[in-house]
Amino acid sequence: MKNYQMGIDISKEKLNICLKEGTHTVREEEIKNTVAAIKKCVKRIEKESGVTNNDLLVCAEFTGRYIYPLVCACDEMGLFLWMEDPTRIKNSFGVTRGKDDRVDARRIAEYAFRFSDKAVAYKMPDKTLVSLKNLLTDRDTLANDRKKYETQLRDQKGYMDAEDYRRKKRSWSAVVKTLDKQIALIDDEIQRLVESDEKIKHQAELLKTVDGVGDRIAVRMVVVTMAFTRFETSRQFNCYAGLAPFRYTSGKSIYSKSKVSQRANKQIKSLLHLAAVSVATHMKSGEYKDYYKRKTEEGKHPMCVLNVIRAKLVSRMFAVVKRDEAYQRNYMIFTPT
Repeated sequence: MKNYQMGIDISKEKLNICLKEGTHTVREEEIKNTVAAIKKCVKRIEKESGVTNNDLLVCAEFTGRYIYPLVCACDEMGLFLWMEDPTRIKNSFGVTRGKDDRVDARRIAEYAFRFSDKAVAYKMPDKTLVSLKNLLTDRDTLANDRKKYETQLRDQKGYMDAEDYRRKKRSWSAVVKTLDKQIALIDDEIQRLVESDEKIKHQAELLKTVDGVGDRIAVRMVVVTMAFTRFETSRQFNCYAGLAPFRYTSGKSIYSKSKVSQRANKQIKSLLHLAAVSVATHMKSGEYKDYYKRKTEEGKHPMCVLNVIRAKLVSRMFAVVKRDEAYQRNYMIFTPT
């Protein structure tokens, strides 16, 4: 167990730092969110407070891209960095009133002290995976914008003056073409990065042997799972992607059917849903189509069946990577006697 806990609240331009020794607050300060400022601050704290790297646990909330300077600084200095889920930190304090950056830093430091036995060191992800993640984020942004413009053009036709619509169509069609061009460039860059990394390329090729899995799902799965190192089992990933159903009951008064959680990665869930629909309804034959037909005929709700197929696809994707072998489509239909 570390003797000192440093709670850091991260925002775009600044960091609020709270250093604790157990329940005692040693010092608090605010610095810029840059690698140089973080390293300078940590060295000053170590010198003035007598703290060493081996005695210090740095804890912060995972807040997306703004963590990058802190991650780089801790990696260069060899500090133990614990990036925790913000929801876990928030829920650990029960009912609270009021908040600001300084208070948040205190609460993070207190959380680090109370749950230090559960601390997990954050590892710098592979550079290629980070680049792919950034490219996928940019692609999602451009694709959403394209969909917005295309929807406007489609829905407003016939509901405005013809000359006004032609003017709008000219300008917005040009925007859509530009977006298509940029998306194509990003796709080319994604393909180049995949081809340049043997491990990512190999895993993507294995994933594409599973029915319904194409380039987009394969690359997304590799990135989301950090080359299948982030999740130990497919069950853990199903919880993350919002595919695992949970029951909500309490005594005799509160009861509901098992249902999936809305706390999920909606992008990968959407892609897996499209894959499930494809293999269950669009393929001429196969185990998924047989399963979908059998279960719907038994009276199961189609969405429940599709969710099971999504989970099956995830299970098979994890299996081919863990076993390092392509998916075999041979299967037998069990007929009860």
